[in-house]
Amino acid sequence: MTKDEIRDRALALGFIDVGITTAEPFDRQREFLLARQEEYGWAEKSGLDLLGGTDPRSVLPGAKSIIVLVDSYFRESFPKSLESTFGRCYLDDDRVTRDGLSVRIKAFRQTLRDAGIDSKVPFNLPHRAAAARAGLGTLGRNCLFYSRKLKGSSWVIPLAVVVDREFAPDEPTVEYACPDWCRNACIAACPTRALKGNGTIDPRRCVSYLTYYGTDITPLELREPMGMYVYGCDRCQDVCPRNRAWLASELPENPRVKARAGSFDLRTLLAMDLDFFQKNVRPHMFYMGPDMLWKWKMNTARAMGNSLDEGYVPDLVKAYGENEDERVRSMIAWALGRTGGADAASMLRTWAAGAQGKVLGEIEQALAMIR
Repeated sequence: MTKDEIRDRALALGFIDVGITTAEPFDRQREFLLARQEEYGWAEKSGLDLLGGTDPRSVLPGAKSIIVLVDSYFRESFPKSLESTFGRCYLDDDRVTRDGLSVRIKAFRQTLRDAGIDSKVPFNLPHRAAAARAGLGTLGRNCLFYSRKLKGSSWVIPLAVVVDREFAPDEPTVEYACPDWCRNACIAACPTRALKGNGTIDPRRCVSYLTYYGTDITPLELREPMGMYVYGCDRCQDVCPRNRAWLASELPENPRVKARAGSFDLRTLLAMDLDFFQKNVRPHMFYMGPDMLWKWKMNTARAMGNSLDEGYVPDLVKAYGENEDERVRSMIAWALGRTGGADAASMLRTWAAGAQGKVLGEIEQALAMIR
């Protein structure tokens, strides 16, 4: 199978670009991870073997090349109400339903198999580094990969396919290509100060990380900066001048996402039960399992508070009575403090009489915000 045949097959399956690099270890990535264990150690503990992924031969012992496919998750527009509360890459995610991108990856690997080529698609290999090494685009100060094909935008997913056949590698484009005139828009816009400059990030402060990792209530100082995001974040991409051309494009509407938009309404999420979550939410946003239903409700309550919309007060009050988890109740109290108003203050005073511990502390702080 030739490189041209690989490229033709990938494009026929709907991938926007394809390139090839060697199966040499990503030594710089490994050195970076070892030097930043304070920021990245959590990944290893949670089963994301990032260090192991820096050596393609640990994934496929006979690895000789890496074929990198580039897919776009933003070729169709999404309802604005969803874009303001969810990261776009999750809105049509099929890693559970396996009825979209997964089908095309499977078809591509079958083509390789028919040609006698073994392959693996490791989740822990540094896909963005592989894409740049395969000459498919450049990197940004926001730590994202920018496609050379999709108007230079970052709304893409690079997918590394490790194979046991050697192909001539493409010319690398491993560089930061942010324009000199940009005054670090992404770094300035990051609300939680996760971006550190020079293409580095503290992932533990990233809004996306905060929305789906962690077992405690969101720290007080990060709640307001996280804004309306319930799951994921696109802030650093939305403000990036390299993404302007794509954001200005006229895109067709995504019918799959539009059809299920009602399931992700804030009121629906705050009131959902386990059955609704399993059927409607988790198939598309799966990092949080059934045991993390409390975190969905906590995130939703925070977003309601940050909306400053007193219309959410009845929903928050009802949810307080229906949820016994102190993290959810604490965030509901905070949200009422943010929205303010006489009704919110009245309920907080009523709850204070029977609350204790962390919940009482949050109620008292919420009342202080209103005052």
